[in-house]
Amino acid sequence: MRIGELAARTGVSVRSLRYYEEQGLLTSLRSPRGHRRYLEGQVERIRLIQRLFSAGLSSRTIVDLLPCVESPSADTSEAALERMGQERDRLDQHIDELVRTRAVLDELIAANLAHRGEIASA
Repeated sequence: MRIGELAARTGVSVRSLRYYEEQGLLTSLRSPRGHRRYLEGQVERIRLIQRLFSAGLSSRTIVDLLPCVESPSADTSEAALERMGQERDRLDQHIDELVRTRAVLDELIAANLAHRGEIASA
């Protein structure tokens, strides 16, 4: 199938599909005229890639996980599990930072409200 059909079937833009290919997430065959051609199995691969992106993973991390899909084995499964655990730890740290940042902002909002109250009563 051509890139436009793959885009239509997956809901992913042609631009994104080209990006996926540049990043090594997706491969295509080339017609004699240089047009990209994709196999039927690429539809499911795109859906998986989209799911991984929605989990907050980067294209580099997804490339690291794909061997588990392409060549399932105990080793690739273990490597994928370890990598996903690292990403979860990274997200937990980011969440903790966001919670701290929100607490500081809450303090600033409270100080602003208190100051406004002082101005209004003066």
